[in-house]
Amino acid sequence: MGLTITAIVERWPVAGQFIIARGAKTYVDVLVVAASDGAHVGMGEGTAIYYHNESAESCLAQVEGVIDQLAPLTAQAAREATQIALPPGAARNALDCALWDLEAKAAGKEVWQLAGLSVAPQPLQTAFTISLGEPATMEADAAKAAARGFDLLKLKLTGEGDRERVAAVRKGAPDARMIVDANESWGKLDIAAEAAALAALGVEMIEQPVPVGQDALLDGVVSPVPFLADESCQSLADIDLCARHYDGINIKLDKSGGLTEALAMAREAKARGLKVMVGCMLSTSLGIAPAFLAAQGADWVDLDGPILLAKDREDGFGFEGGMIFP
Repeated sequence: MGLTITAIVERWPVAGQFIIARGAKTYVDVLVVAASDGAHVGMGEGTAIYYHNESAESCLAQVEGVIDQLAPLTAQAAREATQIALPPGAARNALDCALWDLEAKAAGKEVWQLAGLSVAPQPLQTAFTISLGEPATMEADAAKAAARGFDLLKLKLTGEGDRERVAAVRKGAPDARMIVDANESWGKLDIAAEAAALAALGVEMIEQPVPVGQDALLDGVVSPVPFLADESCQSLADIDLCARHYDGINIKLDKSGGLTEALAMAREAKARGLKVMVGCMLSTSLGIAPAFLAAQGADWVDLDGPILLAKDREDGFGFEGGMIFP
C-alpha cells in the first residue's frame, strides 16, 4: 500500500513581537505535512528559513513537487528518498518528521525508539529568548522571564550596544544563566574584547558572532567562552568547516532538513568533540517534538518556540520552572 501525503500552511500569532537584528515578527506561517498509509497518519511541521529566502508557500510547493515520487513507497523508503529529493530546509523537515511519525505508528513504537535513544526522552532545561530591544526593555523582559522560572536566557544582540544590553539583562535577572546570539554582527568588532566583556557579565556561550563566509575571523581569537556556529552550520556537510573555526554547533531541524539529518549531525559533532546546542525557529509543539528528541544530551537547549506564540496546539509541551516537558 502506498502513501497519501498532504501539506498545508497555517498561521500562528506571536505573543507580542519577536525581535531580532533582522526585524520583528508578529506571526509565523508554518508548513504542516500529513503522511498516511491508510491506517496511520504521521504529522510534521516546518518553519521557513527567512535568511534562505524560503517562505511557507515555497516550502509547500517543494513538498507538493515530490508527492507523486514518494506515494508508491513505504514510510521508511519515502523518508530515505526524501533526503535525496529535497535539499536541507523547512520543507524536508516537515516531510521527514511526518514520515518518522508514520513509521513509528505503523510499527507500534515511539519515534524515540526508532531513533535509537536508549531511554524515553527526559524533561530538559530550555532557554527563553529575550528579544532585541533597548536595554531597559530587555531588562524588564528578563525579570519577567526569571519570575516565570526561566533560569537560562538567550539574548538577541546586534553588534551595537551589546554590552549595555547584557548588563541590563544581568540586572533584571541576576541569578540567570545567559547565552547570546550575535546574529553575525561582530564582523567589524574586536571579537576577543567583546567576548571577554560579555563573559565578565556571566555569558557562557556566544552564537554566530561573525557573518557566514567570514568564519576565519575567529581563527586565533582567544575567548573565555565557546563560539557556536548557527547560520554557518546548516547541515552535516558544514561540520568540517565549523570544526575548524568554532567550538560547537547549533542544530535546528528547519535548517538541517529534519530529524534524520539532525541526529546524524549530533553524532558527528560529539565524535569531533564539538559542543551541541539544539534550537528552533518560531513553531508550535508539533515542530518541537522531533527537536526534543535530538536535544537529549545536548549542551544547551533552546526549544522555546511554542511559548513565544500567543497560543500553542492542544496537548503541546509543558513549560514549568524553566523546563520543557513532553
